[in-house]
Amino acid sequence: MSKLLLQLCTLFVVLAFNTSTFAQQIKATPKLTLIGTSYSGKKIDLRNFAGKTILISFYSAGCSVCARDLKLMREFYRDNSNKNFVLIGVNLDKSKADFDLYTQIVSASIPKNQQFPLIWRGNAESIEGFGIMTTDPTHYLIAADGSLSLKREGTFKAEDWDNLWESLNL
Repeated sequence: MSKLLLQLCTLFVVLAFNTSTFAQQIKATPKLTLIGTSYSGKKIDLRNFAGKTILISFYSAGCSVCARDLKLMREFYRDNSNKNFVLIGVNLDKSKADFDLYTQIVSASIPKNQQFPLIWRGNAESIEGFGIMTTDPTHYLIAADGSLSLKREGTFKAEDWDNLWESLNL
């Protein structure tokens, strides 16, 4: 019995501290489709970003973890948008009014060079291959070769930033 308990504890420690395990376990990239119109009226289609590193963040406006992640992502976007990098936010709020209020706040308070496309899921023409969102936020990193290199449910971790940097081939 104690040997089994030791094996389970070891497995737990490995999984708990090896946060890149999920990214390494991705064998085949699902067909990801995202087509919609951003709050600024720009047409967004993942196919138009072929050959670029794409970070897609699904978030809710009232989520404090999302707000922290999006702040850091805006700064990364500002510094790397000219390096073959695209950042897209997909708002998961049930009410378009909540999304509209959020985008008004973003427009008024965030510098233009940190504003990336935001889509409300209710306006999206097609969102496929991402599965069901059960955690706010959920992030997907698509490498320039089109492969899914990371799916992170919850806050973006330090090693996720490393993965993002590696995806940019900096």
